[in-house]
Amino acid sequence: MLAPMEPELQPLVRRLELEPDGDVHRGRHGDVDVVALLTTIGMGAATEATKRALEHDLDWVMVVGIAGGVDHSIEIGSVIVPEVVVDRATGGRFRPSPAGDIEPRGVLSCGDDLITQRDRIAAMEAEGIVAVDMETAAVAAVCAEHGVPWSVFRGISDFADGGLVDDAIFAMTKPDGTADPDAIASYLAANPERRTVLEQLAHDADLATRAAADAAARALAGLAERS
Repeated sequence: MLAPMEPELQPLVRRLELEPDGDVHRGRHGDVDVVALLTTIGMGAATEATKRALEHDLDWVMVVGIAGGVDHSIEIGSVIVPEVVVDRATGGRFRPSPAGDIEPRGVLSCGDDLITQRDRIAAMEAEGIVAVDMETAAVAAVCAEHGVPWSVFRGISDFADGGLVDDAIFAMTKPDGTADPDAIASYLAANPERRTVLEQLAHDADLATRAAADAAARALAGLAERS
């Protein structure tokens, strides 16, 4: 189980009752042994973390976390399972292995750039892209190279063109996804009217991370039944 951010990892740890073991968390969910670790944000970090994860002789990899919604018919807190994952930088396309009880739909677009422009998001939605994130395609590429099946569960925490997340807010996030309290304090001192925005983002992210963890746990149970 790969979670890009600490707030995405902790719901998995709680949901699956995992215990820390060095830089990973381990446990057993039903008949499945589970290893969970943090990748940190970004395509390069996800590539390196996936390589480290595969050193544990894994049979299956799951990416679990949040994503920015592009398809506006999807509600905040819903979990998306894409049919295809695309690396915007390379054009690489990857198909997840079936797992879980969520019907796959659309394309998940991945890259390091923060996309917020409404015209660009509208064009992406017209192309069948349902959400964006910054790690999944990198994980997929490593898994494909090593012949390891993989799946992805991403809860929608906000809409990419919704105006809640911008460069200033993204800059207040540390590489592990936790907030920089000093940066937040400075930001709110200069922009006190944005406090409600931060509170809304925190609420919706919590909803989305817990939903993604629940979906991944159900998928694990399904994999155990197959074996």
